[in-house]
Amino acid sequence: MFFTGLIIAFGTFLIIGVFHPIVIKTEYYFGTGPWWVFLVLGIGAIIASLCIAQVILSSLLGVIGASCLWSIGELFEQKKRVDQGWFPKNKNRQ
Repeated sequence: MFFTGLIIAFGTFLIIGVFHPIVIKTEYYFGTGPWWVFLVLGIGAIIASLCIAQVILSSLLGVIGASCLWSIGELFEQKKRVDQGWFPKNKNRQ
């Protein structure tokens, strides 16, 4: 049996699950300012995935890169959700 697809699917599920609270916490503590960090990490992970021959690692790096890039949009959407009152606003952040 080959478990490559199952490992990639499970890794993708975990990566997406981890990025959800990362976006929420980033917006809570820092606002939308660090969007460029997600951009740099996303591009770096995608470039790294293109340079690695091992299928599982390359695939998971591609998923991480795509998740970082997707998180940029989600960061600004999270700000809207906070403004609508769906999530708490950090009173200590200017």
